[in-house]
Amino acid sequence: MEYRTLGNNLTVSAVGLGCMGMSHAYGAPADKKEMKELLAEAVETGYTFFDTAEVYGTPENPHDNEELVGEALKPYRNKVVIATKFGIHFDMDSKQVNKPLAPDSRPEVIRVSAENSLKWLGTDHIDLYYQHRVDDSVPIEEVAGGMQELIQDGKITHWGISEADEATIRRAHGVCPVTAIQNRYSMMARWHESLFPVLEELKIGYVAFSPLANGFLSARYGKDSRFEAGTDYRSIMPQFMPEALEQNQKLLELISTVAEEKHATPGQISLAWMLCKKPYLVPIPGTRKSDRLKENAGAVEIRLTPKEVEILDKQLETMEMSDVFGGTKVLNVRE
Repeated sequence: MEYRTLGNNLTVSAVGLGCMGMSHAYGAPADKKEMKELLAEAVETGYTFFDTAEVYGTPENPHDNEELVGEALKPYRNKVVIATKFGIHFDMDSKQVNKPLAPDSRPEVIRVSAENSLKWLGTDHIDLYYQHRVDDSVPIEEVAGGMQELIQDGKITHWGISEADEATIRRAHGVCPVTAIQNRYSMMARWHESLFPVLEELKIGYVAFSPLANGFLSARYGKDSRFEAGTDYRSIMPQFMPEALEQNQKLLELISTVAEEKHATPGQISLAWMLCKKPYLVPIPGTRKSDRLKENAGAVEIRLTPKEVEILDKQLETMEMSDVFGGTKVLNVRE
């Protein structure tokens, strides 16, 4: 494993582990014993960066993922970086598979969320605390001020913002330095590349969630793939629809060709493409499987030259591909 620095001084493994899918959005929660063993294996493999959130759970146990991550990583706490998030809740009355979410970053809510996350994670501090979604009802300067207070209190050591735009990043950073943003990013979702200049200017890291387009870019799915209705978001994602396979055939062929040349897997090429693009990019693919855990970690060994990355970028810009899941609907009113 290789390591990278987010912001000024937060060192993390170059590939992190997104833990959400162990408890939330990818079907019924996985077996806890198996996931604890997988998280321990991740540490042994070299992963030091683990991502969760206060809402990654089930209706019966909304904090399932934080509890799992905290328990599994307790023996390694001084060796790992744990990131979690505050500031949203789901509309549980909705019938949608991916239920709409409502932002809520009021100061009193943030303080309670931080204390609860510390409890569920079983730790005395959070290494990286993200605002899960920007709350238009609360000025970002006020949120940043709250983060500064949590840092002064020793509750958190670094903070970041998920799904932020340039103006929000600048305003937040002016109050309390932002260590990282966490935005969607993959070969199929490149709309945040416009943020690269401001991230470089302010020395802020980019943590990429869904770097494999929710697993699609691993090239392991086909028309016969089936996902659990009602609990697996992939069952409604456009890239997994039967007609999408044909639309994305050229994309998969491109990735597979490069993979063959580099003696790698398509998933590794998808991760290596972003790892070789910017030194402050850290993908956090999720998995429930040991072989995928090792495969994703192996992406750090794949070297793409700047010219090879440039060629891939140009091909991606002109290539036909299906729509890709772009996220959950955000409600405009606080509920």
